[in-house]
Amino acid sequence: MTEAEGGAGRARDLARLPSGRHRLSRDFVAQHQTARIVAAVIEVTGTAGYAQLTVNSIIARAGVSRATFYVHFKNKEDAFLRAYDATVERLMEHVTDAYQGETDADGRLRAGLAAFLEFLAAEPLAARTCIVECLAAGPAAAARRDAAKQAFAQVVVDNMRELFPHYPEPELMAETIVGGIYEVAYTRIRRGETAELPRLLTGLLAAFAVPDPDRWGPGAAPAQ
Repeated sequence: MTEAEGGAGRARDLARLPSGRHRLSRDFVAQHQTARIVAAVIEVTGTAGYAQLTVNSIIARAGVSRATFYVHFKNKEDAFLRAYDATVERLMEHVTDAYQGETDADGRLRAGLAAFLEFLAAEPLAARTCIVECLAAGPAAAARRDAAKQAFAQVVVDNMRELFPHYPEPELMAETIVGGIYEVAYTRIRRGETAELPRLLTGLLAAFAVPDPDRWGPGAAPAQ
């Protein structure tokens, strides 16, 4: 089974609503239609790439009418951004739930990174959509990707301050670490190796190993 096959079917798994008269609330119907469309965006983008994402491909995969699509979304870009936001929200919740149960910085960093890698491996189409294809989706999508990286970087900053309280410019260090992890994930996903990501945990954790942190005392600068 390919990664695409393993991650496909989410839109189809959301059963179509009954046609004609029914007792379902308007809000329920709207939420269900939106969920089908968002899932279809991820399936099309994760399988064929953003370049192949069209309103026609979305509604065909979601099993909704063109009129229904335009009730909920302005265009394909709007649908993509909503799908991206929903996926990153789930990813962040998964990471947060994992590290909140840990009592020290080392444990939180390990648990958070493990959860990040496991989520991507478990949802290869969502991983490709959010890590790889969003770079082809225009400046708004790129800005969202930057914001997501910044949110993950803040988690790193908070914990690195506990580990290395005198480290200079922890924000820059966290940005570098998170950027490197994203690049590693990007490469593996693009090569179709998303399932291998959890096995990289130990090696990636080495990025958090700052050499000789004690040389930076209060007010000190790193050696030149």
